[in-house]
Amino acid sequence: MTVLANMTRPKTQEPERRCIVSGETAPKHGLLRFVVGPDDVIVPDLGERLPGRGIWVSADLKSLQTACAKKLFAKAAKAPVTVPEDLSARVEALLVKRCMDIIGLARRSDRLVFGYDRVLEVLEHGGAGIVLIALDAGGGRHDVIEDAKNVPVSGGLTSLEMGEASGKGVVSFLTIQRGGLAESLLRECTRLTGFRPAEMDVNK
Repeated sequence: MTVLANMTRPKTQEPERRCIVSGETAPKHGLLRFVVGPDDVIVPDLGERLPGRGIWVSADLKSLQTACAKKLFAKAAKAPVTVPEDLSARVEALLVKRCMDIIGLARRSDRLVFGYDRVLEVLEHGGAGIVLIALDAGGGRHDVIEDAKNVPVSGGLTSLEMGEASGKGVVSFLTIQRGGLAESLLRECTRLTGFRPAEMDVNK
């Protein structure tokens, strides 16, 4: 097994935040924000829009599970809080939705190309901002990864999820033209792969 090629994080000058699990400070794009909501319940704020003091956790399942198990949310909030039992599942579902919403926006703005042959064609002529390969993609992954070269390649979604977002039944390969949508999708997919590891055998 090998990690999906070219997995990169967006290069930004965004502010840094400290993970309550590791204690390390890192750019916000690699972290998840939570706030204490109504009734002192921990609420994920992945869009970073909700009021209140942010509590930050590295964007991976193990870190979030550790934060829950060790009651680190209460420690960070300096008050008793309720952590939903399904918080990890909620976060994963929200990340999936954010990825799918971005793909939908790209489709409506004619910046989305999907399908094995068409993605290879776009890569050949340049202009791709990101290539997304479904977790359950069949053959052809190696060719797409090889042709991507300096284009970020990511995963995280299934072919059914990519298909729904693209307005089709099943989509295993897609690309979005360079720009803000491609950068946003890379960020969300990178965070999602912390919950859905993007390991695959690129030789299949």
